Parts: sequence; C-alpha cells; structure tokens
Amino acid sequence: MQYIYLYLSKLIALIIEMSPWLLFGFLMAGLLHAFFPEGKINRLLGNTSMKSVFRAALIGVPLPLCSCGVIPTGISIHKNGASKGAAVSFLISTPQTGVDSIMVTYSLLGLPFAIIRPIVAFATGIFGGAVTNILVPADAQKSIPDSKPGNLADENKKNPFLEIFRYAFIELLEDIAKWLVLGLLLAALISVIVPDDFFTTYIHNEFLGMLIVLAISIPLYVCATGSVPIAAVLMMKGISPGTALVFLMAGPASNAATITVIGNVMGRRTLFIYLATIAFGALFSGLIIDYFLPRQWFMFAMGPMHSGHTHELLPYWIQALSGVTITLLILNVFIQKIIKIVRAKKELKIVKINTMNEIKVFVRGMTCNHCKMSVETNLKKIEGIENIVANLENETVTITGEKVNLDRVKETVESIGYKYDGKVA
Repeated sequence: MQYIYLYLSKLIALIIEMSPWLLFGFLMAGLLHAFFPEGKINRLLGNTSMKSVFRAALIGVPLPLCSCGVIPTGISIHKNGASKGAAVSFLISTPQTGVDSIMVTYSLLGLPFAIIRPIVAFATGIFGGAVTNILVPADAQKSIPDSKPGNLADENKKNPFLEIFRYAFIELLEDIAKWLVLGLLLAALISVIVPDDFFTTYIHNEFLGMLIVLAISIPLYVCATGSVPIAAVLMMKGISPGTALVFLMAGPASNAATITVIGNVMGRRTLFIYLATIAFGALFSGLIIDYFLPRQWFMFAMGPMHSGHTHELLPYWIQALSGVTITLLILNVFIQKIIKIVRAKKELKIVKINTMNEIKVFVRGMTCNHCKMSVETNLKKIEGIENIVANLENETVTITGEKVNLDRVKETVESIGYKYDGKVA
C-alpha cells in the first residue's frame, strides 16, 4: 500500500508540474497548424538546393510531429520536388522536438536543456541533410501518376481560431496521448522502484551509459514530449545530463517503423545517413554537455519530485488547475477512441449494397491523424477519385469515384510509406 501511495504521489507531482507548459505548448502547436499548413511547407521546401535543407530543419524544429507522423510529410516533401537531403533534414529535426516538448522540457529539466535540445535538433537536421545531398545521387523525382492538384479550398475555409483549438486539444492530443501517458506512468514507476544510486553504482563509465541508452533508444518508440519525464527521472537515478540528452534526441527521432519505411522508400544509403546522423549527433551533443558545460546547469530535474523545487513564476493553483484540465482532455481522447473503435467494428459488420462508385480497401500503418490526412490528401489527387475517408480504427479507406484504378491507389499508398492490403471483403 505504501508503494502504491508513493507511486500515485510521484505521478500526480509529474502531471501538476508539466501540465501548464504542456497546455501552452499544445496551444502554440495549434497556432502553427492553423497559420502554417502542410501545403506551405511543401512550397518552401520544393527544390533541391542547400537552402531547402536549412529551411527543412528550421521548419521542423517547432512542429509537433512524432517520428511516425513525420514520415508521410517528409516523403511528401521529397515527392513534391525537394531533394532527399531536405527530406532527411526534416525527418531528423522534426520528431526530436516541438513547441509542446520544449515547454515540457523547460518545466521538468530547466532552461539549459530547453535551449540545447532544439539547437541539437536543428544542427543534426542540417548535417544529415547536407551529407545526404553530397553522398546520395540526385534521382528523378517520382510523382504519383495521372494526378490532379490537391484541393486546399476546404482548408482555407476553416475558421482559423476554431482550427487552433481543434488541432491543439483534440487532434494533436489524440496522436500523442497514449505515448504521453505511457511516458508518465513509466517515469513514476522508475522513480519508485529504481534506487537513486543505481546508475552510479552499476555503470561507472558515462560514455558506456550513452552507448547503452542509444542502443535502446533508436528502435524504441517514444514521442518528444513523453520522453521528458522519463529522462528527468533517469537523471534522478544517476545518469549524466549528456546521457539524458542522448535519450531525448535518439528516442523520439527514430523507431523500428520509421527505419523500415525510410529504407524502403528512400533507399538504404539514405537510411544509413539518417541513422548515423542521429547516433553521432546524440553522442557528440551528450559528450559536449558532460565534459565541456557546467554540470550545475543541468541539475534542475523534476521540480517537486527533486529537492522540493518548483517554478515560482506559476502559482500552485494554476499548476493544479492545468493538471485537472489536461487529465480531463486526455480522458476525453480515450473515451472518444473507444467510441470510434466500437463504431468501426459495427461498420465492418454491416452488409451494404455497394454502388459501383464506392470501394473500401485496407491500408496498414496509419497510426495518427497526420497519417489519415496524408493518405486522404494523396489519394484525392488520383484522377477519377471524388472523395476519400480514411478510418484509423479499422485501417480502411473508403474511396468514392468513377472508374477508380486500384493499381494506382496501391502505388500511391505504398509510395508514401503505407501498405495497401486489398479490398475489404
């Protein structure tokens, strides 16, 4: 019973400490989404110059996309005319951080980490993109055959202010809620069961600790925001600030699914540069922190869970209210998710008399709302297709149109990193 109470107290302290900054980060993400849509990103990066590599990193750092959600955007950038270097720059810099994770990093790890983290993401993005442009031969840009321009009119008609809150507190939260909750639960568990001197007792070499964390982080899926409480608790248990940074950079930047898709779509050489840049950038940055920067800069970790420190600029009642708000928002996400799953199962069971212009197909690999949008946007460009509705819960796409060519649907789906799995029986 004592351990349960201790675990809950650690978990609540974590939520209260990070909630105001998380809410603010979500709001900033909504602003970015409403006034800086994907179409504008494609136009800015739609060339093969080194300038597009720089822009890709600059744009990618504040965008709140995880390593899974960033794949379709990065591939779309490449297919719309940008070099592989620009796409790699975007794929590396974007998932490592975002406005929401920067705010949470500040709340739990302090200002130095909050500043260094986006700088490292920016630098590694440019480095990886530049190396890719040098070492990977420019190939003919592949395009989706017989396509038509995407219709952005519907996007432009949306009320921007409603879109800010819809994206920030519904769509974005839907995408990261599971990983954020898992990160918080794991961080609280580590704080209870792992002794405070565990890492200093059993792993005496800090560089060896970095290599171990790197090996674990690269195939692991963890979002940029969800990685922060884990890193903060690990610092309490004895890992060095540099090792914590390795986890913060390598964990969100890649995972097994991302590695597979990049290798299949952009080639093994590009994949090698992508992984080598993440590994080298994380280790190099970690060594800089541990051996060249004052250690006291990075001893802020964990607010009320560590030496009773709190952010004095925020009254406790604001933190507590923010904690209740984010908890209710996350609960709403899970409730809506359950409702959608139930509806999706019923939908698959319903026998319909299909008209000739409606086809339903399986598309595997869609994991977030960004995946849904990418599939819908790209399939709408195929001649003859009038409407597309992707369903994340049952991994189906309903296609409405005349004389739909399923071979082109398959080619389009697989060209942006997903798996076409045939028609629904």
